[in-house]
Amino acid sequence: MITVSIMLATLIQTLDSTIANVALPHMQGTLSASQDEITWVLTSYIVAAAIATPLTGWLSDRLSVKRLLAFAIGGFTVASALCGLSETLTQIVASRLLQGIFGASLVPLSQSILLDINPREKQGQAMAVWGMGVMVGPILGPTLGGWLTDSYNWRWVFFINVPIGAFALFGVLTFLPSRPAKHDAKFDAFGFATLSLAIGALQAMLDRGEQLDWFGSLEIRIEALLSVLAFAFFLVHTATAGAKSFFRYELLKDRNFATGTCFIFVIGAVMYATRALLPPMLQNLMNYPVATTGLVTAPSGAGTMVAMLFAGRLLKRVDARVLLLAGFLISAFALWQMMQYTIVLSASDIVWPGVIQGFGLGLVFVPLSALTFSTLTPGLRADGTATYSLARNIGSSIGISIVQTLVTRNTQIAHAGLAANVTVFNPAIRPMLQDGASLNMAVLDQAINQQASMIAYLNDFKLMFVATLLVLPLILLIRPAKVVPGAIAHAAMD
Repeated sequence: MITVSIMLATLIQTLDSTIANVALPHMQGTLSASQDEITWVLTSYIVAAAIATPLTGWLSDRLSVKRLLAFAIGGFTVASALCGLSETLTQIVASRLLQGIFGASLVPLSQSILLDINPREKQGQAMAVWGMGVMVGPILGPTLGGWLTDSYNWRWVFFINVPIGAFALFGVLTFLPSRPAKHDAKFDAFGFATLSLAIGALQAMLDRGEQLDWFGSLEIRIEALLSVLAFAFFLVHTATAGAKSFFRYELLKDRNFATGTCFIFVIGAVMYATRALLPPMLQNLMNYPVATTGLVTAPSGAGTMVAMLFAGRLLKRVDARVLLLAGFLISAFALWQMMQYTIVLSASDIVWPGVIQGFGLGLVFVPLSALTFSTLTPGLRADGTATYSLARNIGSSIGISIVQTLVTRNTQIAHAGLAANVTVFNPAIRPMLQDGASLNMAVLDQAINQQASMIAYLNDFKLMFVATLLVLPLILLIRPAKVVPGAIAHAAMD
């Protein structure tokens, strides 16, 4: 019953990482938001979770694991209800921030509890169950979100969390045993505050830069300055505070960990950015129904799950670095396929590149985690997993912001380039211009807008394709390490 309860809590957290994606175009109309503004619904959640995740260890010591988990589930459930009740963009972004803050500790706590309640010989099986549960959320997210939005409305993608959260909270309060809290746990408030300010200011700059003409705006310049100064203070504090620091700088001395963290940053950016791009592209440009959008984007998660099952077994026979290279090359191939998209696409044209990309990313996850943590000392493992998760979340947030900004900007640039060909000297256009009918002009303008948007999306896929290839040389920096199977399973799930 403990396992069921904490897996339900994990499910609602992972579900919310993808369930809102297919509903974004519907939210955009209801909340009167622009295309780049509506992505705040995704990035606010990811940033809040990224900032709050490192607090999990300290809070569990201060409050006890049971209290913190109950508090996190209850807060996440209430925040989900507030998201569904939101009437403005400001309200839903604030509610998503609360969701991210409360949900940040759900996944690490669920993993920790499963390890605690199972004997050592069954911990591998427990982590496999946990890993499958973590993957169910992103797989179900697009399909469930599409069905709920199509059958009811977008608010139900948040309301669905309320009954699940209530069952999870009841199970935790009833079956999870209490343990005394450690009231003497110390917390580096200055380090946490400076890192949070740096991340928050950077995200605000990326989200609002396109609207405010970037560094032509005083607000953007202030946010950029705040981010740089806060991060500089964080670095100096980390270097001088020693063991009392919020971040253990000894982690960076481990070559495998430093390289693996760079990799997971890029993976976070590419994986979540792709999932954020596809639903608006399919619904706005190709008129896909929201339910169909969910169905054709969900198989990428299935590809990831299948690859993770294979990767765990292959690690015993194949060099983990070879698996890492293969996974990145497969992911790059999928992005190359996406670069060939046109306005007219069948369902299979969307499904197969998604499955291939998901398979490639799944092939990367397990060996990357194993290599990243294989050379860390046990004393640094807890801090390493928090930093690793933080890098993935920040990469996801920055990746989504960048690709959405580029879609908006490149659409305008492509529109100007295409519209320059609409002249009386163009034989394909001359009859429409000579006729002068307003209907013809409207159809022509719609076609130009559609093509310009498609060009912008293709440019984003090309950017992610290049970024995936550029990190490949970092594999040469990773040292092979012999890791026992139990440690591989533990590191992979971390």
